[in-house]
Amino acid sequence: MKTVAELMRCDGRVAMIVGGAGYIGATAAQVCAELGASVAVVDVDGPRAKAVAAALTMRNEAKSVGLVADLSSEPATRGAVRAVVEQFGRLDILIHSAAFVGTTAFPGWAVPFAEQSSAAFEAASRVNLTSAFVLAQEAAPHLAAGCGSIVLVSSIYGTVGPNAALYVGTSMQNPLGYGVSKAGLQQLARSLATTLGPDVRVNTVSPGGVLRSQPASFVDRYTERTPLGRMATEEDLKGAFAYLASDLSAYVTGHDLVVDGGWTAW
Repeated sequence: MKTVAELMRCDGRVAMIVGGAGYIGATAAQVCAELGASVAVVDVDGPRAKAVAAALTMRNEAKSVGLVADLSSEPATRGAVRAVVEQFGRLDILIHSAAFVGTTAFPGWAVPFAEQSSAAFEAASRVNLTSAFVLAQEAAPHLAAGCGSIVLVSSIYGTVGPNAALYVGTSMQNPLGYGVSKAGLQQLARSLATTLGPDVRVNTVSPGGVLRSQPASFVDRYTERTPLGRMATEEDLKGAFAYLASDLSAYVTGHDLVVDGGWTAW
């Protein structure tokens, strides 16, 4: 029987982190690198992706590269998978963390519900959800040849509706398309788990609110509503990524791992 330390190691494996230049994506990339995997950081922001990859290479022995890909384009999305396999010769871990979020600048997106547009809804669905399907389809043959694990970053708002009272008096918005696309990721993971098993495991991780620069009134309301009495930090997500990406979760698939401080326990 392997030790826990042996199960969590990913030496010799290759991880592709899509949306890897973002806060949560960069955290996932750091986790995979710390576990010994080589890492491809993929993002629409090419310079930022390369910067994240360079920092990982400096801190870890495993190789990391930064690649640019626009997930609104299917050819670019498929091409990113091919580029990773071409550079590393294999692919074992795929983490999808790219998304339109509440601060994304797109007409008709981060505005009150009456002003939200179907064009924004569809654009967000393309990046948040459809690209995950495309990536999984393109990556599946390569993942099946290794230690295949797909991790899709969902959200508590993929499980419960947004609490409008949190946002009163702030400029923050929670577009309906965000939660709908995140819920779609959970069902996509369940469907892929049954489709790609036993060679590839597919799971989601659903973070709660992560503390960044939100207004104090929002933070206070969120904290009061959370059993653990605080918002999350990126560090709180590292264990979830380490578990789902590695053999620690070798018998786990089709699961949604909620990391929300108890928010959804009420």
